Amino acid sequence: MADDSKPDGSTVQVLQDVANRLRIHSIRATCASSSGHPTSCCSAAEIMAVLFFHTMKYKRTDPEHPDNDRFILSKRLSFVDVATGSLGQGLGAACGMAYTGKYFDKASYRVFCLLGDGESSEGSVWEALAFASHYSLDNLVAVFDVNRLGQSGVTPLEHCTDVYQNRCEAFGWNTYLVDGHDVGALCQAFWRAAQVKSKPTAIVAKTFKGRGIPIIENAEDWHGKPVPKERVDAIIKLIESQIQTNRNLTPKPPVEDSPPVNVRNVKMTCLPDYVAGDRVATRKACGLALAKLGHANERVIVLAGDTKISTFSEIFSEEHPERFIECFIAEQNMVSVALGCATRGRTIAFVSTFAAFLTRAFDQIRMGAISQTNINFIGSHCGVSTGEDGPSQMALEDLAMFRSIPNCTVFYPSDAISTEYAVYLAANTKGMCFIRTSQPETTVIYTPQENFEIGQAKVIRQSVNDKVTVIGAGVTLHEALAAADSLSQQGISIRVIDPFTIKPLDAANIISNAKATGGQVITVEDHYREGGIGEAVCTAVSREPDILVHQLAVSEVPQCGKPSELLDKFGISARHIIAAVKNTLMN
Repeated sequence: MADDSKPDGSTVQVLQDVANRLRIHSIRATCASSSGHPTSCCSAAEIMAVLFFHTMKYKRTDPEHPDNDRFILSKRLSFVDVATGSLGQGLGAACGMAYTGKYFDKASYRVFCLLGDGESSEGSVWEALAFASHYSLDNLVAVFDVNRLGQSGVTPLEHCTDVYQNRCEAFGWNTYLVDGHDVGALCQAFWRAAQVKSKPTAIVAKTFKGRGIPIIENAEDWHGKPVPKERVDAIIKLIESQIQTNRNLTPKPPVEDSPPVNVRNVKMTCLPDYVAGDRVATRKACGLALAKLGHANERVIVLAGDTKISTFSEIFSEEHPERFIECFIAEQNMVSVALGCATRGRTIAFVSTFAAFLTRAFDQIRMGAISQTNINFIGSHCGVSTGEDGPSQMALEDLAMFRSIPNCTVFYPSDAISTEYAVYLAANTKGMCFIRTSQPETTVIYTPQENFEIGQAKVIRQSVNDKVTVIGAGVTLHEALAAADSLSQQGISIRVIDPFTIKPLDAANIISNAKATGGQVITVEDHYREGGIGEAVCTAVSREPDILVHQLAVSEVPQCGKPSELLDKFGISARHIIAAVKNTLMN
């Protein structure tokens, strides 16, 4: 590699001039909009100038080129690949991009992530530091812009850059301290980082917030505030006086060695291998389906959080070990890594863990929606049917969480066959998807040839004499079928619907069946009442005054016990469905 560690004096001056022009742009833009973060922009100006006009390799005319070096601005603004305005998430996404570049693409592109010192208080930053070190991501460079000031005051470490260095080194990172306003020192640090093998590199840059702006530089109470308009002209004139050249620098072209990839139209290679009457937990069927999907497309990857034995993602890890990413017990970072892996359409990413544990990564998930990413989440151990594992493991809020995410498809399969179809549909669906799976074994009720589509419910049981429509999913669909059998023996006929997807919900199908059964609907779900199936159905029929919805859901914090006992205790078993049907008919 050519020695670019010490640029000549002319290049140094051009880079310093670029930094000052960036300052001027940030001051003008934030003043014009009366909003923004010019002080944060000014502290990072030299870092950005060196990265984009000296260090990084990319095609300016093609910002999404697969061989371009990647840049993640994790300071309070969004960039091209991922949205990182919610602080502490950028480095995790950078880890995903670097992991993809090193282990999947096996390409030359590098990944640079600029972090603010304030956001380094977020635990997710240190989860990412641990991940990058564990996987020897030597194509990753994290730049800490240590400007001393946060939003409401000084940062915990202020300008103690040696403490940042010690912490990064303790996490296994190669680390350099630099003057963040010395473009020559920055060029040398980035060059040295490119020589390092088997370790990621952290560059700890001491900077000053509001650099170059008199009175405002290194002063508190200027975060997120534009420069006063009456001072703008004088400040810009002062900065312009320091610019000595009109030269432009052309970025180096990337090394074009990324493999072509195809992540579209993944086909099911063969029909599901189950027959009616088999008893299989949907969590296991999901693990088997993932392994099968991995054979259909070599860009399918699975990320897990030390739960692969319980979620059966271990089947994928055994059959495709090179495409399984163990993220350990760090769910926030796991989601950010998946986001990075999925950018630019480089992988088909599935995140697999207990559904309850995904709630702690809700911020990362919602930022994934803002990034318009394609990530598929699989949440197992949902509801009280998780049983003896206890309430901390029982997801009872997950449907509400994922239903609230824009453009997120929510699958709730009820047997092994519908689970396998859900996995394939998710792999081919734009946007985020969530597949909710259960721990107990349930009976296979569909044939392998059954056609499943997003937004299309299945009427499992019906007759012309049906008096009530019952809607259940997962374990509660089987409770509804058991209730239907018992009621049939008593001369009462009910219609049973499997929604398959909770979002989008098949509203037209539900409304037509509800009307055919006298307008009486009972929803039953292994989830809290708020935000689950019942509320989705109520919303769907809200303009139908002749349809009444009665909701059976978990109404209190659960406890340990056998699944069947807990379903009954919390009012969502077949016995309670029978009682609800009879009560509805009496009233």
